[in-house]
Amino acid sequence: MAGGLVALLDDVAALARLAAASIDDVGAATGKATAKAAGVVIDDAAVTPQYVRGLAAERELPIIKRIAIGSLRNKLLIILPIALLLSQFLPWLLTPILMLGGCYLAYEAVHKIWGVIFGHGAHHAEAADEPKDEDSVVSGAVRTDLILSAEIMVIALDTIASEGFWNRLIILAVVAVVITIVVYGVVGLIVKMDDIGLRLAEKSSGIVEKFGRGLVKAMPKVMSVLSVVGTAAMLWVGGHILLVGIDELGFHPLYELVHHGEEAVRDIAGIGSILAWIVNTLASALLGLIVGALVVVAQLGVTKILDKRRAAAH
Repeated sequence: MAGGLVALLDDVAALARLAAASIDDVGAATGKATAKAAGVVIDDAAVTPQYVRGLAAERELPIIKRIAIGSLRNKLLIILPIALLLSQFLPWLLTPILMLGGCYLAYEAVHKIWGVIFGHGAHHAEAADEPKDEDSVVSGAVRTDLILSAEIMVIALDTIASEGFWNRLIILAVVAVVITIVVYGVVGLIVKMDDIGLRLAEKSSGIVEKFGRGLVKAMPKVMSVLSVVGTAAMLWVGGHILLVGIDELGFHPLYELVHHGEEAVRDIAGIGSILAWIVNTLASALLGLIVGALVVVAQLGVTKILDKRRAAAH
């Protein structure tokens, strides 16, 4: 009896050690996957604040909360099951689907640039002064987040491709939650910095008061810069998705050209790695700009044809 109890306890201890080792493996893989996706996380944090520009201050955090919930829904209910199923049964479909998302990001960025360059004058000025519709703001932000989140999740999935199905499920779910909290926590902090500065200016004195007033004055410029950075980030991420996807689908010259450009500057002492990153980033953004412009022109052409048909029908 005692021997059987000892054997049972040994089995329980062995199972506990196995579970602990498994948790350690999952934790390590989660950290690795999250770190690998950090570049896109930065883009996501830069893109999102532009959606709350022009909104009432008291509505900023509630809207960011709605966008964050939509982002988590994107990751857990749409991207996670689709990515896992495709990686398990149709892994070759992941790249084309991701490339469609890259095209959409590039289109969104070029559409914004097009509006700035070829805007409709007074109409746009009036529209800018009108209150934004919160539902439209949230839906637009969640649509863009879907692409950025898909990029994050696929990068994370690629990092843990050797893990078992259930480990991949757990790791990607943890990555989804952690990244959503980090991104939208940072976004919330960014958009409320002017309020924090105002509170410091009102409740403090001396250096702290000056710092608070400086924050209040600086934040409109910071938000404008973030809007530009967000647009550039969409071009970069969209173009990079397309650049890598084209190579994975079998057309190598474009990716090899960029790779040769990176290698040409990588050995420059001290700044080689930075220059290589700049080369890849600029090449990706240029590709995003070209593809986005083609999509915008095509969309404008189709819209013009449909408008003519509607006019003729009336």
